[in-house]
Amino acid sequence: MNTAIAQRQENTAVTKAGESATILQIIQQVAMSPNADIDKMERLMAMHERFQAQQAKQQYDEALAQMQEELPVIGERGGIKDKNGRIQSTYALWEDINEVIKPVLARHGFAITFRTPRNDKGIEVEGVLSHRAGHRETTSLLLPADVSGNKNGVQAVASSVSYGKRYTAGALLNFTTTGEDDDGNGAVVTARVTSVQAAQLAMLLEQCSDKAKESFAALHGTPASVEKAMFDHVLAALTKSAAKAKEASSANHS
Repeated sequence: MNTAIAQRQENTAVTKAGESATILQIIQQVAMSPNADIDKMERLMAMHERFQAQQAKQQYDEALAQMQEELPVIGERGGIKDKNGRIQSTYALWEDINEVIKPVLARHGFAITFRTPRNDKGIEVEGVLSHRAGHRETTSLLLPADVSGNKNGVQAVASSVSYGKRYTAGALLNFTTTGEDDDGNGAVVTARVTSVQAAQLAMLLEQCSDKAKESFAALHGTPASVEKAMFDHVLAALTKSAAKAKEASSANHS
């Protein structure tokens, strides 16, 4: 971050702090009055809280825009193999993503954390991107246990959680990943959707009917395995399918 940007951020913070202090002074003056109107004080406090939340969101957005310019492209060292052992698609490992983004996040006042709320429908991973100004954004992904490769129960859950971290972090930060160059010595790998696109598809898929999920799995496997050239077509199909499932659910509850 250059000096000019840092100075501009500092000046903005000072101005906002002054405006916040002015509102607090008004609240204090009202509170000191012997005829203090409690309802008026509550409205003033609510106004102060809304003002603080608005300023925190603005600082979050500004810092996020600046940070994204510094996020590097992350190499995809992980690979999904077909039944014949050939690489079907590649992905960035969570440990690689975390190592790359942590120092960049810290420089811009961000921290990313994850939660795994209890969910009877599967393994839910919730990503939380917090900024030092106080604002935070969250997104979540509901996944089945990854039982591929003869994993035991614990390994299946851990694999799904790692998957969830990769794709919720990608949705929040919009970083880019790319397959590593093998100097033409390996098999040609079909271009797959990005991590953010895969997260979009996974979230829509979760809203679809069981029949639609089975059809998707038969055609594409996982969201991350969808060919990049097919993304718009698959996105449109899942959006339509999710809308139909929602309508059917509403009709059943009416």
